[in-house]
Amino acid sequence: MHLPSITAALALIGISAATPTEYSTSSSSSKDQGLAQAWTSKGRQYIGTALTIRDDPIEQGIIQARNEFNSITPENAMKWESTEPSRNNFTFAGADAIIDFADKYKKEVRCHTLVWHSQLPAWVSEGNFDNKTLISIMENHIKKLAGRYKNKCTHWDVVNEALEEDGTYRKSVFYNTIGEAFIPIAFRLASKYAGSHTKLYYNDYNLEYNNNKTLGALRILKLVQSYGVQIDGVGLQAHLTSEATASSGGGVTPDTNTLTKVLKGFTDLGVEVAYTELDVRFTVPVTEAKLKVQADAYARVVQSCINVKKCVGITIWGVSDKYSWIPGVFKTEGAALLWDEQFNKKPAYYSVLKTIQAWRKT
Repeated sequence: MHLPSITAALALIGISAATPTEYSTSSSSSKDQGLAQAWTSKGRQYIGTALTIRDDPIEQGIIQARNEFNSITPENAMKWESTEPSRNNFTFAGADAIIDFADKYKKEVRCHTLVWHSQLPAWVSEGNFDNKTLISIMENHIKKLAGRYKNKCTHWDVVNEALEEDGTYRKSVFYNTIGEAFIPIAFRLASKYAGSHTKLYYNDYNLEYNNNKTLGALRILKLVQSYGVQIDGVGLQAHLTSEATASSGGGVTPDTNTLTKVLKGFTDLGVEVAYTELDVRFTVPVTEAKLKVQADAYARVVQSCINVKKCVGITIWGVSDKYSWIPGVFKTEGAALLWDEQFNKKPAYYSVLKTIQAWRKT
């Protein structure tokens, strides 16, 4: 979860001006097949959701069901502040519960995240450690966390959000102390401890616009590869907007061609890609017209993934608008997910499903 700051330059991206498509909510095929069922029937790996375990039987029931989601990402339970709140004091109850949930309900797990500047306890960010000590701290954290769930995670987000919006490195404690080498070091350590069956990812937001930040992520990918270290994929978080909002700087979800080009830029370097935290917000209140535009934006994202063979999956960052992180951060924005606050499927749900169902494999 991230606090995007999309620059006004995004408004220059080409956006489809077509009239919003109508997405029927009464199709028998829509009732008979869920998102994950449709996706995996086409030979791709997963449609997932972010998971926080809580006492809501409707939400939890949707996630438990195999037909809608076959993958989960822990929303917060595996982040550094949750797993190592003080030095070498590890707390795994929340993370263990996620793994137990996945085992019980036959879900893949995208484990999230090992090295990130945010939700980082002060003992790390303000510890004033030297290079050698901070690398040792990183290794201990990755060894204990990734090692505990060795080969239980289909993917690990190894490094998260290492870039500023202009594509330069974020001045995190890891970069300021170790330099850019902290990234390949983290991947080397993850490769050592996570298990041979786990794919290792770089993950970031605002990569979708084919801009300087996209180029920065390509630079990170090449950097890790130049060290001869395992990196298997790039995750595009895809916290998007369907209209210009107070937080978007004028940008909206790119057209399908732009999205496809971005994905191919990464896969051309030999890795897979995925949309890892997808939501599409707009300025509230909700109107029927806004829901239709949102549905089209979701469809563009899904179609771009379909267009790129090595786009293996899509994770929606939550189930219902009732629990979305968006209103808590962007006060005038929301309604970003596929189910509304009463757990009714929205037009965006049907646009995702119908886009997948309409896919004719060649």
